[in-house]
Amino acid sequence: MNIIQNRIAALRVEMEKYRLDAYYISGTDPHSSEYLPERWQTRRFISGFTGSYGVIIVTRYEAILWTDSRYFLQAEEQLQGTGIQMQKLRVSNAVSPEEWLLQNLKSGSRVGIDTQTISVSSFRLFQNVLNGKNIVVAEVPDLLDLIWKNRPQLSQNPVFELSPENTGLFRREKHEQLMHKLELRDADIQVITMLDELAWLLNLRGSDIDYNPVFTGYGWIEKDKTVLFIDKNKVPGKVAENLQSDDVEIKSYHEFYSFLKTVKGKRIFLDAGTACYSVFNLLKTENEIIEGTSVAAHLKARKNTVETEGFKKAMLKDGVALVEFLAWLNHHLEKDEITEYTAGEKLKELRAKQPGFMGESFHPIVGYKNHGAIVHLSVNAEDALQLQREGILLFDSGGQYLEGTTDITRTVALGEITEQQKIDYTLVLKGMIALTNAVFPAGTKGCHLDILARKALWKNGLNYGHGTGHGVGHFLNVHEGPMAIRQEYNENAIEPGMVLSNEPGLYREGEYGIRIENMIVCVEKQLTGSGTFYGFETLTLCPIDTTLIKIELLTTDEKHWLNEYHKIVNRTLKPVLKRELHNFLDELTREI
Repeated sequence: MNIIQNRIAALRVEMEKYRLDAYYISGTDPHSSEYLPERWQTRRFISGFTGSYGVIIVTRYEAILWTDSRYFLQAEEQLQGTGIQMQKLRVSNAVSPEEWLLQNLKSGSRVGIDTQTISVSSFRLFQNVLNGKNIVVAEVPDLLDLIWKNRPQLSQNPVFELSPENTGLFRREKHEQLMHKLELRDADIQVITMLDELAWLLNLRGSDIDYNPVFTGYGWIEKDKTVLFIDKNKVPGKVAENLQSDDVEIKSYHEFYSFLKTVKGKRIFLDAGTACYSVFNLLKTENEIIEGTSVAAHLKARKNTVETEGFKKAMLKDGVALVEFLAWLNHHLEKDEITEYTAGEKLKELRAKQPGFMGESFHPIVGYKNHGAIVHLSVNAEDALQLQREGILLFDSGGQYLEGTTDITRTVALGEITEQQKIDYTLVLKGMIALTNAVFPAGTKGCHLDILARKALWKNGLNYGHGTGHGVGHFLNVHEGPMAIRQEYNENAIEPGMVLSNEPGLYREGEYGIRIENMIVCVEKQLTGSGTFYGFETLTLCPIDTTLIKIELLTTDEKHWLNEYHKIVNRTLKPVLKRELHNFLDELTREI
């Protein structure tokens, strides 16, 4: 037996003690985080799968991982020899974890769930589906803790403050905004469990999770005070003093659940989509629970003027680094041995030269030839492909700056390309431009806009399996809600100030991948007799490879948009770019 099989066997021993027929592993932490601290890398520990999304069910005789199309190829490879099967999510005829349990367990079976790592809505879904067959959803402890020797402890990294010069608002102003919104919902208190919401609300940042400048904690927000539950050793003296002067009380992170047990007679606002069931369960009996999309998440998503201007400053720095990267790639491709891995390292090196750089916003995805078809590719020095003067390279990367967070994808030709590659690239570009130019009435949801990015692909019988656009935090998580642009329904409308990605793609398995991504911000366009209309302003400043375009497939308006975009890129970057790169930039942004 290999190490993964041994761990699953050990888990089944613990399951037997609780009379469980199945154990559900959500693959997240008590804060519904996408990217995880080492202590909560439960999915990786029990399966060996390193993707950022996936849930696992272990029964007495089977083990299954569910993930989406970003990770199908990666999961198949990493699960080999583990005995764990893969099930596909977000595809037609997908069987969800709860449906699979309904089909495969007998009446009277018991499914164990650690309720600190599952949201209220997800726990209810399991109950609603399984109760019909008299399958019990049992609340059990974290069974992995019983078999995980030398499990990592939570980070002790200190937190630091951001100035209102960067955030645009003082802590007290954010507190007032949140309380006003809570009053409209007839609530007294909001429980904050999401780490990025907590960091935003308190103008604090940390380094507990790779790529995400957040810290581990909980927040209890009421009219006259805020309680921050955090390891007190992580709060430097001056920061603690400043928090106290703003009526922020600091309690130990491990006091949170005992504190909840003392709360009675309150009207508490909870986001059932992100708050874990254990929090809800402790509060529901003695208090009135009001549910909805997190007020803090919605306030955080609508960037203020200072934050929006910060994004533009970050994009300027990012644009310089990216043009320098393209020049380096062009100059050294034939002279030196460059691999996907070393290209990713170079991207980081060039961004790090920019003032205010605080790290990457995610692990760079650099995919050459067939590797480009692996949507969330992660390579190391040993398995990276060497780049050559042929084919296409996809690179998706981003930076964390004090002024903002960046996320960009470009696909570039390294040499000879095929006619099919040019057609595919152009169809993807048409989708990106169509979404960029969208004008839509207030109240429009992301799912209403998603078709714009896919229309040209669908017309040719093509599609991509991931979402089109995700929210981006302001020097925070590169993926944030509550809104999104994707096919699935999301009740949160796209509103002014929201910063999103715009990233259609196309992936031919075993051949190549194409994705073009800019970041955009929603802005008000016009007020007419039909109401208020919104649109998007592009934030990203980086040339789009015109050598990959089949120009006759573009409309006059599309060519105009691309030429105007390249004019903006050129005149914005040139003053801050090294003079020896000016001609190179001119070449990259020449009119088509």
